[in-house]
Amino acid sequence: MAICESSSAQSGTNSEKSWWILHGLIAGATIAAAAASYVALSPRWYGKFRSRAVGIIPARFASSRFQGKPLVQILGKPMIQRTWERAKMASTLDHVVVATDDEKLRNAVEGTERCNEALQKLEKKYDIVVNIQGDEPLIEPEIIDGVVQALQRAPDAVFSTAVTSLKPEDGCDPNRVKCVIDNRGYAIYFSRGLIPYNKSGKVNPDYPYMLHLGIQSFDTKFLKIYPELPPTPLQLEEDLEQLKVLENGYKMKVIKVDHDAHGVDTPEDVVKIESLMLERNLS
Repeated sequence: MAICESSSAQSGTNSEKSWWILHGLIAGATIAAAAASYVALSPRWYGKFRSRAVGIIPARFASSRFQGKPLVQILGKPMIQRTWERAKMASTLDHVVVATDDEKLRNAVEGTERCNEALQKLEKKYDIVVNIQGDEPLIEPEIIDGVVQALQRAPDAVFSTAVTSLKPEDGCDPNRVKCVIDNRGYAIYFSRGLIPYNKSGKVNPDYPYMLHLGIQSFDTKFLKIYPELPPTPLQLEEDLEQLKVLENGYKMKVIKVDHDAHGVDTPEDVVKIESLMLERNLS
């Protein structure tokens, strides 16, 4: 049964408001003890490393491009509820929570601005926090499981994320973040521009460009450090938080998935999502 908790933020900060966290307990999860330090792992027992995972869906009612977006109805349900329901299907998550500073959203889900703030509100301790975008109501549970398992299998990484194939027509779209990775599956760079960039300055239809998906998984120890790291030049120039991780020398594991990104950025996207859901018989 879902449990809704209310707590007050500390005074004297920009977070002087109540935050509500909705806990979706996933039944039947078997929890192994977390490892005490980063060590080389055998594939036989990697599941014991960073074994406790929580999914957090940050949600804000205010939006410069789409006011009240989390509450927009998608085939009769608020988008934030649909995202939450999909996330609960992931087998690697022990809990799924919606972190919001708006009572309308709290009521909609019946149940942080930043994952670290939301994490501090939870009573239990977790090894991995998965940041799930609230505007992807068709997020696939398998992708959530994939980024969690990637972080469990890579003790030298503090961050994991997912990429998929970039459509050539999106090559020059700054809202489509591109990623390049090395031969071992670690991120090299992220950009709003086309990367890699060839001499012709045009999209090469034969090159396998990678599109970054919004889902991200963090080691909780690193998540507590991240807010204290000062902004970095590349992060500020590209306006991408992933670059602050890389510029500070931390490793980021990347998985490749076959996924059509179905984010909701504008009211027009809602119609597309509903049509797709009807095609796939997802109600």
